Amino acid sequence: MSEIFWPEGYLAGTTDNYVSNEITVANLSAAEVWPHLNNTSAWPTYYANASEIRFHDGSGPELSKGARFRFTTFGFPVEAEVTEHEPPVAGKPARVAWHGWVEGDADGRLDVHHAWLFEDLPGGRVRILTQETQNGKPARDLAATRPNPMLNAHQDWIDGLAATAKHAKA
Repeated sequence: MSEIFWPEGYLAGTTDNYVSNEITVANLSAAEVWPHLNNTSAWPTYYANASEIRFHDGSGPELSKGARFRFTTFGFPVEAEVTEHEPPVAGKPARVAWHGWVEGDADGRLDVHHAWLFEDLPGGRVRILTQETQNGKPARDLAATRPNPMLNAHQDWIDGLAATAKHAKA
């Protein structure tokens, strides 16, 4: 199976907080899932932890490599830039990732890398994987919280994404 590509400084297991969420869904393809993540205006319809999404350059709501956008999640106003954007094609997984940050002093600064992978599997199944690494005091605080709010929220995100794609297909 394919893996996430990590930029320097964000390798899973070496940051202040890291979560990984994955599901495999039957009767669904990467091409059927992709538009529901790529179109940011859809996020709040199936993921309650994303709001106030806006693009800085007038682009959007579709993601594209280099696009700069802002959204609120976990109560943080996150600035983000898409660093990876590979729509699904036969034989290759779809990939999208963004670098996100929350401005602040040493106690408030947060830097993240959030990546997604959609991979078609044999038997008409799709693997949906999302992983995020974070650095900064807010990341350490999230990592110490039980249950981990990022782990649970990202599970809601991928479950909602899959359900939305299945409903759209029906």
